Amino acid sequence: MKDMLGREELITVEEALQLLFRYAPFKRPAEVSIPIKNSYGMVLSKDILAPVDLPAFSRSTMDGFAVRSSDTFGATEGLPAYLTLVAEILMGEKPEVILQKGKCAKIATGGMLPEGADAVVMLEHTQQLDKKMIEIVKPVSPGENVIQAGEDARKDERVLKSGHRLRPQDVGALAGLGITDIWTYEKPKVSIISTGDEIIAPDESLQPGKVRDINSYTLAGLISGAGGIAVKKGIFSDQYGIIRDVVEHSLQDSEMVLITGGSSVGTKDLTAKVINDLGSPGVLFHGVSLKPGKPMIGGVVGTAPVFGLPGHPAAVHVCFEIFIRPAIAIQSGAAESQFDKKKRTIQARIARNISSSPGREEHIGVSLEKRNGEIWAVPLLGKSGLITTLTRADGTAVIPMRKFGVQEGDIVEVTIF
Repeated sequence: MKDMLGREELITVEEALQLLFRYAPFKRPAEVSIPIKNSYGMVLSKDILAPVDLPAFSRSTMDGFAVRSSDTFGATEGLPAYLTLVAEILMGEKPEVILQKGKCAKIATGGMLPEGADAVVMLEHTQQLDKKMIEIVKPVSPGENVIQAGEDARKDERVLKSGHRLRPQDVGALAGLGITDIWTYEKPKVSIISTGDEIIAPDESLQPGKVRDINSYTLAGLISGAGGIAVKKGIFSDQYGIIRDVVEHSLQDSEMVLITGGSSVGTKDLTAKVINDLGSPGVLFHGVSLKPGKPMIGGVVGTAPVFGLPGHPAAVHVCFEIFIRPAIAIQSGAAESQFDKKKRTIQARIARNISSSPGREEHIGVSLEKRNGEIWAVPLLGKSGLITTLTRADGTAVIPMRKFGVQEGDIVEVTIF
């Protein structure tokens, strides 16, 4: 669709995402069995069922005395209960004693409850009168200060779902269940293709008219943080045959391709042509109502997303968060969660007036500070080609596309880096 001047009309961020995700789940990496020591950040490809009860036995959560709770009912400092000490339960050993009425056993945190006991009295609520007699000044109810066998997980209970990205506590639970190998999806490989006759490697001598490669290094870190594996293909000249060849080869050994570099209209048209020529459905959108990030190109070749990113570093960062991070999550096999984005966003008050043109969603780099118990977002105004603006930023504040701007003190949503 074209506007009155014959230019292609921009589409909204929401429309672009809808077009992109119409072709999800894209190409997904293979499943692989790995040891849990290597599983941090990986996504489960199969449900995890508990092979045993966790814990396997009832255990104390306090240092104190294992008792029959009924023996402590009504105990007070003025009228304590008196129990006979019959054993001390050592850590890592199964108690041999069976606790009878009026008896108790000394136990440490984590110790196994003896048969007959159903609660633990905290050490602070007892006094040992002699080698055999314990005074209890506070009653306990059944199960108090005790983790029951199977309370954490019952045998054959589903502990973790397929599609779950493993966190340290998840891996700890697997270890506790005796599960040492699991099935996960391999991390998706994302190829990064830098284009532009003016782009050189960071270790090259800088000549007039040349600029060092920033975007591929930024993207590599973003991809790693999003759960992918960055594959930097190198820097290539803005020529159709060269770009098509490297994109075609990248599609064979990776699940997603990112093309970044040249910012001229001709270069963007070249990128779109390469995507369209390599396979259907091809380019899905070319230009988004977004600042920075207006020239963004999104397409799918077969089952692989291919993106043409703007050349400016700030635009690359914004476009990655909006379009590429969720695409990597899908390719990772991660189950969609309505809370994933909320985990990385906060509400803050904007620290100065910011004007904005309606009809585009604007993302502004901000630093965060606390004032009188509230979080304030201080805009770091700068052109999208400046990388150091991003280095000072804690995140980006969003001005919705239908607003003319925000006033100092207004609440804005900030996406944390």
